[in-house]
Amino acid sequence: MNAPINIQILKDAKGKPAFAVIPYAEYLSLSRQRAPAIPNAVVGKVINKDMTPIRAWREYLGLTQSEVARRLDISQSAYAQQEAKEPVRKSTREKIAKALGITPEQLAI
Repeated sequence: MNAPINIQILKDAKGKPAFAVIPYAEYLSLSRQRAPAIPNAVVGKVINKDMTPIRAWREYLGLTQSEVARRLDISQSAYAQQEAKEPVRKSTREKIAKALGITPEQLAI
């Protein structure tokens, strides 16, 4: 069995589990394994408004297509085409992520 050891469960006033305490070294190990965060607002736009992740991130960050295109050194219309299609090539996703100031993994929703 590969169950974690040295975990302490703290209960609330009603006796229900409220917190789990783990050794600090295990916490650090787990925190390094986490994927980069994606804000709920971005996920909501992708799911509820059927946006591509690229467009959802751009809008979340308050950027215009022209601003992102300028950062990529391409025309606004060329950027609009990339933003509208899904999926985009890995190299393109990496360039757009850099222009948005996020990681490529954050665009892979």
